[in-house]
Amino acid sequence: MKILSSFKPAETLTLAFILFLILISSLFYKAIPKAQPLILLYLFLFLVQFILARASGLSKRSRTTDMIKSIIFPVVAVLIIFDSLELIVHSVNPKDIDPFLIRLDYRIFQGYPTVMLESIQHPLLADLLQVAYSTYYFLPVSFGLILKLRGEEEAFDRAVFLILLCFYLSYVGYMLFPALGPRHVMHHLQSKEIEGLFLVEPIQRTLNTLEGIKRDAFPSGHTAVALVVSVLAYRFHRGYFFVTAPIIAMLVFSTVYCRYHYVVDVLGGIFLTLITFFIGDRYYDYWKARNHTHH
Repeated sequence: MKILSSFKPAETLTLAFILFLILISSLFYKAIPKAQPLILLYLFLFLVQFILARASGLSKRSRTTDMIKSIIFPVVAVLIIFDSLELIVHSVNPKDIDPFLIRLDYRIFQGYPTVMLESIQHPLLADLLQVAYSTYYFLPVSFGLILKLRGEEEAFDRAVFLILLCFYLSYVGYMLFPALGPRHVMHHLQSKEIEGLFLVEPIQRTLNTLEGIKRDAFPSGHTAVALVVSVLAYRFHRGYFFVTAPIIAMLVFSTVYCRYHYVVDVLGGIFLTLITFFIGDRYYDYWKARNHTHH
């Protein structure tokens, strides 16, 4: 416990979440395909995170070690863990909740939002929104890099912790509420495909290849993570906030327009943002108060 107390909140969080995944993989060992290599992968990630967290003295002296520890490894860990969910989510919880989400959307709008949005389809708008949707992958990294390069260590540490917390909570959400999303389940109701000028198809093809089928519709991680970054930017870097606010607004709209999410997924993402700050800020402040003598 004394060793753990010296770790930063983001490091402790990643270690705890990997342990959670090891526990889930062990409990559902027979149901999960490739469970053994999966557990070994998680153990390897755990070991790397533990070693990097222990190397805090080294990172103060080496800029390269610091970048690996504070930016590169968290990004790699999130990507590997997200990719591994394809094996876990449906094995742990085989009942998709798409019919329930579709009914909720219909009740709110008296129609199907993705079908209703066909009335404003335009190739240029489709390209623009598909690009906005893809910025989700760059927003957290670019924001973190800016804080790091500006030497704002306190803001950076809090931001990384809250962003990781949002990612990991969304992954738990996928396990509890597996859903494929409208592009898979409601395709037969759409009267036309989304067509862009030249960007929609290659971007969708790339995302489909990279993401696979994760049943990651609810809650909308795109919405939650983008909003967490936006709130953090408002706190710590107003310039970044004002530059990215229109992009994030388009990103949130694109989740439904491009048929990745139901509107209730987006509402779930907004709720997840609130939970992230409610839990995350309190824990971070508690950790900071306990470790104030070390800062």
